Amino acid sequence: MPEIRGNDFYMRVEDYEQMYRLESVLWWYAAMRRITDAVMRTELQTPGIRILDAGCGTGYNVHYYSAAKNRTVFGLDIADAAIECVKRKGLNTVAQASVTAIPFRSNSFDLVFSFEVITHVKRSLHDDAFREMHRVLKPGGSLFLRLPAFMWLWSSHDEAIEAYYRYTKPEAEEKLSKAGYRIEWISYANSFLFPVILLHRFLKHFGIASGSDVRSFPRGLGWLELLFQRMLESEAKWFQRGRCFPFGLSLICRAKKV
Repeated sequence: MPEIRGNDFYMRVEDYEQMYRLESVLWWYAAMRRITDAVMRTELQTPGIRILDAGCGTGYNVHYYSAAKNRTVFGLDIADAAIECVKRKGLNTVAQASVTAIPFRSNSFDLVFSFEVITHVKRSLHDDAFREMHRVLKPGGSLFLRLPAFMWLWSSHDEAIEAYYRYTKPEAEEKLSKAGYRIEWISYANSFLFPVILLHRFLKHFGIASGSDVRSFPRGLGWLELLFQRMLESEAKWFQRGRCFPFGLSLICRAKKV
């Protein structure tokens, strides 16, 4: 099976191909973008901001956040397969590099996105990644961080996408504080669907519905995609009011460089 390896990273080529096909249409990606937009609405409305997508994968979010003319959006990813997908999109602001060695000057970005990228970096290098994102942020700049939550939710999905670790809120808070961030807001997410997720993960332990969850529903069950998308998108309104969830499949955070 083709693989991509680096000194701090491991992900399969076919994972990028699947991401390239699905990230513009799959319900989970669409709903998570809605949540990101809600949590970071103030920052995203600031004219002239510079954004870095640290671990941009196939580049869809670079394209998505570049749609507003008052922003400049850059990205980076270490994998050859990711960069090939980026080229197919015609993006020219993406560098091939690791989140542990970001090739941009210090204090050069107003906002850094990290969308479940840290989980693909060896755990011993997580502090390096958090410090590098802190370094390239301008003083007072913001980090939007999304991580998979709870090691007890570990399943064949995590193994299929070559993940290393799932975080708890206290663990993320400790890492970010150590790296020099001030946490403004942090919450678990993907919570309204949590009972469904728990059942799904339980079945995975018995070899049912094994492998990555990044896939469309089988033919005839497409209506579930719209239902799940609406349920997950509804969390955006919850977060926009400053509320939090005590559990969820993901952990999201807005933090400032101090």
